[in-house]
Amino acid sequence: MTRTQKPSILLTGFAPFGGEHINPSWQAVSQLEGEHIGGFIVHTKELPCEFGASLKELHLAIDKYAPQLVLCIGQAGGRAEISLERVAINVNDARIPDNADKQPIDTPVIAGGPAAYFTNLPIKRLLLALQQAEIPAAISNTAGTYVCNHVMYGLMHLINQHDTHVKGGFIHIPYLPLQAVNHQGSASMSLETVVSALRVIITCAIQDKQDIKVAAGTTH
Repeated sequence: MTRTQKPSILLTGFAPFGGEHINPSWQAVSQLEGEHIGGFIVHTKELPCEFGASLKELHLAIDKYAPQLVLCIGQAGGRAEISLERVAINVNDARIPDNADKQPIDTPVIAGGPAAYFTNLPIKRLLLALQQAEIPAAISNTAGTYVCNHVMYGLMHLINQHDTHVKGGFIHIPYLPLQAVNHQGSASMSLETVVSALRVIITCAIQDKQDIKVAAGTTH
């Protein structure tokens, strides 16, 4: 197992899927490769938008870099803000096939695993930090049932089973403007704003502070 000397952060994005030519998650994440933030070095990895293979690639990257923080980023077309995911559920239920033409329906991410895992990121602190930076953000209580949820659940399972010192979670981001023009009525966020948001999230997450209690729930 290769261990880097400098404390590290792993950011992942996804390959394009669902007929899109780009994925804003990888477009944003790749901008941060090699950056030094708060004494940590950022490593990045593009994951395939495929059930199973995405988790294998994530595990390999974690094994390679031994990160103290893992942030997996995904596209949520139609959402208007940075979505800090609170929970992942142990269900694969694909509305469309993945990039390997697999479409699991009502299968577990991890056989025998718990029904759900919560992120161990201080998501309320992250929310306030983003809002103070004037970046639209919200807490999300569903990461869906597609590959994004699959990866978040697999990440949190790994952390809970083996690496409890690691912080990890999932963040959904909107379309980029060049995508939104092809989806009438859809919100978008500039690449520059998304990259700035990721820097804010990283800076806040590595401070190793307990989360705070502020209202950020939903009524439906």
